[in-house]
Amino acid sequence: MLNVSPFIKVYSTLGINFLSKTIVPTIYDVATVAHVSIATVSRVLNNQNKVKSETRAVVLEAIDALGFVPRADARARAIKDQRRIGVITPFFTAPSFVQRLRGVAAALQPTPYELVIYTVTNTNHLNNYLDTLPITGNLDGLIILSLQLENRYVERLVDYRLETVMVEYPHTLLSCVEIDNEEGGRKAGDYLFRKGYRNFGFVGDTATPEFGIHPITLRLMGFRKELESLGEKLPDSQILITQYDIEKTREQSIIFLQKQEFPIAIFAATDLQAIAIIQAARQLNLRIPQDVAVIGFDDLDVAEYFNLTTIRQHLDESGEIAVEMLLSRLSNPNRTVQITKLPLEIIERSTT
Repeated sequence: MLNVSPFIKVYSTLGINFLSKTIVPTIYDVATVAHVSIATVSRVLNNQNKVKSETRAVVLEAIDALGFVPRADARARAIKDQRRIGVITPFFTAPSFVQRLRGVAAALQPTPYELVIYTVTNTNHLNNYLDTLPITGNLDGLIILSLQLENRYVERLVDYRLETVMVEYPHTLLSCVEIDNEEGGRKAGDYLFRKGYRNFGFVGDTATPEFGIHPITLRLMGFRKELESLGEKLPDSQILITQYDIEKTREQSIIFLQKQEFPIAIFAATDLQAIAIIQAARQLNLRIPQDVAVIGFDDLDVAEYFNLTTIRQHLDESGEIAVEMLLSRLSNPNRTVQITKLPLEIIERSTT
């Protein structure tokens, strides 16, 4: 625990009660308590990666201990007429995230709020955002897409009153737009069974990422459970674990399909991988859906072009609803935390 008593004593000698907040701590005070330069504090506040993790931790502890909020007059004048909603997102270029962001942007377009996107590439990157964004005052609200937060960061968002909405990963202290990925897998199994298929396969990437959640594992779990409940099996030999990359999935699917018995019905955990399976099947002169039936997950824009049967998870709508929930919290911070579970829907096309 950082010792702030020397700082408090300085004010006490002047007859000022710091703890009663009769004075407002400044960036100079933070630097003094943390024993660093003002420039270092500034770099921490601006989320620059040039500060050692140990130094960053000391500065953040000083900020929390002092209750420091950066409110320089010049900065206040510069941003007083600007309103900002931030979105923290992984996999920024993945089509499903692009569509979610499109929904966010569409919902914010008629409002006075500017959209600011923060992309995450690793755990440290995410944690740096969660350390600094609540205290800088740059944002009116925050939306976090498909990322798992430690309790201490959720509590930090709440303590600093940065209204936040989660998408896909729920937390009891924050409003959330939830997607039931396990239920999506169950829907795929039930649908393929009712279509008359009795030989099943799965293609997806279930590797645990460095950060975030992994919905693909939940989709596979739901798919397997549903088949078992129907008296069917999904052998390990009929599961292809491959990277979320359309070309790599196509290459591995060629080898995978050459080992299977036909007809086979495959649940691909994402539409992009479903499209890769279709390409591989065509390359092997296999008929779709007579030899290889394929159902995807997402209902990306491109799914309709490939006539892909898929499970729609309402990507654009999830972004739009997240904005609506956030704006309602901004207008009434005392509003009860909301959890909205979006329904999943089978979109039947020609690949099954």
